[in-house]
Amino acid sequence: MSKYLSAILLSIAILLAIIMPAFALAVPSTNFYEKNGEIFDDWDVCRTNAAGKDGFFQVSKTGFYPVILSESLDGNADNAYHIGQQFAKDYPDIQQRAERIFTFVRDKVKYTSDADQFDFKEFAQNADELATTIEDKGFASGDCEDYAILLAVMYKGAALRSAIVLAPNHAAALVYLPEYKRANRALSVDGESGWVWAEATGGNNPLGWMPERFMGAKLEVYEVENKAITAVGQHGKSRTTVAPSEGSTGIHISPFFGVLALMWLLPLFRRRR
Repeated sequence: MSKYLSAILLSIAILLAIIMPAFALAVPSTNFYEKNGEIFDDWDVCRTNAAGKDGFFQVSKTGFYPVILSESLDGNADNAYHIGQQFAKDYPDIQQRAERIFTFVRDKVKYTSDADQFDFKEFAQNADELATTIEDKGFASGDCEDYAILLAVMYKGAALRSAIVLAPNHAAALVYLPEYKRANRALSVDGESGWVWAEATGGNNPLGWMPERFMGAKLEVYEVENKAITAVGQHGKSRTTVAPSEGSTGIHISPFFGVLALMWLLPLFRRRR
């Protein structure tokens, strides 16, 4: 084998070693099954529909219940809740704690529509799925309900009262901070003032900023309860995969290893001229 061929093969091996881990990071979740064109999870919660008794928010004419929160609370508490607990340890002042959690979610989640990310018009992620992706990749992608779900669970883990609020075609989180003075609108829930709007979908939004278009709108609010639901498993159900399309086929090469590969390849071209 010529030294040129050996060098070429070694360069290819280096490139493969760089590229393959990027694909490994895009492992799809298989804890779902399909029924009547909708996607359900291990808790029999429909991830592709917010309405009805199976929907992730169980929206009905009489109100809503964000059941998906219970996949990450109490006996199901995992990454998102525990991250909130760590914020409570790191920030004894509750206002600073609430701001730091808000900033964490705002900066770590990239707004991406469900259609762009999952090829579904609607697909809700639970708090632990988002938190795990952030831990693994440094960021996650989601839309308004995903931000709200993660914030609500993290605030609960941080020993703060939280809520999910539904506005027309939108979801956000609320956090109870009766002494907070930086909000642009004072909010009351069931006659109790001190609730602060947490709108993390904008990259520059501060905690407490409420979009003007929702100030006169009809809002539905559910205060988070720290309770879990029981996973039912998928016995007799055919599993399906749900994989984010964003970045799943991209090749991410570390600049250092990219330069290293070029150092191997360039001398070959010089010698052939």
